[in-house]
Amino acid sequence: MNSLPIHHLPPKSTTTAAAAASYTAISSFLSIPNFSAGPQSYSLHRRRFRINKSLSHSSSYSNQMAAANSDEIRASPSPTVISLKPIEATPESFHEFGQVIVASPDGDEFGPRDAQLDLSHGIPRFYIMHLEDRPLEFSTITHHASVTQCLGSIGGHVWYLGVAKPSTIDPSEITGTVGSNLVQSHCGHFYAPPKIDDVRVFKIAGPTFLKLNRGTWHAGPLFLEKTMDFYNLELSNTNVIDHTTHNFAKKNNVIFSFVE
Repeated sequence: MNSLPIHHLPPKSTTTAAAAASYTAISSFLSIPNFSAGPQSYSLHRRRFRINKSLSHSSSYSNQMAAANSDEIRASPSPTVISLKPIEATPESFHEFGQVIVASPDGDEFGPRDAQLDLSHGIPRFYIMHLEDRPLEFSTITHHASVTQCLGSIGGHVWYLGVAKPSTIDPSEITGTVGSNLVQSHCGHFYAPPKIDDVRVFKIAGPTFLKLNRGTWHAGPLFLEKTMDFYNLELSNTNVIDHTTHNFAKKNNVIFSFVE
């Protein structure tokens, strides 16, 4: 049988054109760009399409997760803001939480109006504490179970302190089980969480300082100034081994605020 002359065979350009036409149809079906370079570009773009498709799924999953997190945030109720009226700190108004110490004449002997300190569980630390940006609101409150604490503004400026009565519990008095009404601190001692209705805010001004009883819950110092310095008397390791905090926002869904 005589073979066809070479010029009777389909030209190579026809094969390329047919492949390009097939690629155009596939491109239309898959909604991907049409490359004019032929089958090699199609093979390359198939790989790109698989990558893009994978990225699209990843992006879609990220968007779904973001939407879910957004829905969860929207579903969580915002904390209730409880407005408190500041109380002027006096020896009488502050007696459940500690003492208000005012100036006394030089030469007076030690007496009940002086700070009744308990620094017996460690090395006393007396230092100047520099604070910045402490607005008139709080959602956490802290106590120190093993030491009294003294706080005073250097310069006698106006400042505020949120407080609640001590609620530490002697282990010998524990009759129930640890639960919502009885908590063991990471520091080792037991306590009852502070009650919302027991929280107060005190205003301190002038040449005076506060002595907090052992276990008194406190939030602050808080102030309107940009920065303030305070002298602070506690133990050298108070903030390391004796620092128990209750988070009202997480535990009670409330925050406290006050204005002057």
